[in-house]
Amino acid sequence: MDLNALALLVDIIDSGNLSRAAQKLGMSRANVSKRLNHFEKSLGAELLKRSTRQLEPTALGRQLYAHGKKIRHELMAAEESLQHLGRSLGGTVRLSVPSGYGQHTMAAWLMEFMRRYPEVTLEVIFDNAIEDLVKGAVDFAIRVMGDAPSHLVTHNLGTVEYAACAAPQLVADYGPVQTLAALKQLPLITSELTGEKLKLAGQSADIRPRLMSANFFFLRDAILQGLGAGLVPDYMVADEIASGHLLRLSVPQRDLAFLRSNLYLLHMPSRYQTKAQQTLMAFLLDKAQAPAVAA
Repeated sequence: MDLNALALLVDIIDSGNLSRAAQKLGMSRANVSKRLNHFEKSLGAELLKRSTRQLEPTALGRQLYAHGKKIRHELMAAEESLQHLGRSLGGTVRLSVPSGYGQHTMAAWLMEFMRRYPEVTLEVIFDNAIEDLVKGAVDFAIRVMGDAPSHLVTHNLGTVEYAACAAPQLVADYGPVQTLAALKQLPLITSELTGEKLKLAGQSADIRPRLMSANFFFLRDAILQGLGAGLVPDYMVADEIASGHLLRLSVPQRDLAFLRSNLYLLHMPSRYQTKAQQTLMAFLLDKAQAPAVAA
């Protein structure tokens, strides 16, 4: 088999069409099309179904693409091994982490990783969007979401539960809260996304948040100052509840189950992962799954 032609097939499928593949390879579109046609003729089979807007791999095309990607990744791994022969783990890893969970919990993990591997450079984006991963701006991302996107490789790091809590004085002023509906008695502090989930669950008719923000640190400070009862991820207030600075309201956890999310590590299926990337991902998986850091 012509390995150069196999590599061309990989580039075409990764690019999405012949024009982008030609631009990536510094070739004319006609030349790319000609080489693809020659490869298909040599195999006696169609590899791509062509349309005016996109290319769709055939069953054989998908199989050869998978083999081609594996060969390319093995070659890149061999090249990386030669470049780092006799040296400790190095290179640059670009990752995106959630603004809340990333700063609250993952920042300490990343510092520990840097101390363990001093020659690895980290580029960390604190963001909740997924576009950076799809566009290739980062190597992998950690995200808190309900369901993981089907087009990405996902590793479930665990669940994120929600807590209803308030400062002791606020509880003393308003009395005990034992149901989610009873939160309407108190000014509520929560995120905009949680507010939307309350609406979708039909829970928001009489619950009117006094403060909403995507910044959980800001919300936690407001809760601590007694400005309202909080409905926030458990990890943000677990220490404050344990120390008594906040009280967990007596709302049954089952009533908050509709707010539960999952923590995922996500990466694109077709991108090569360096040794540094693989090492950091394995490190974060171990950290997230350790009992002491369960969300």
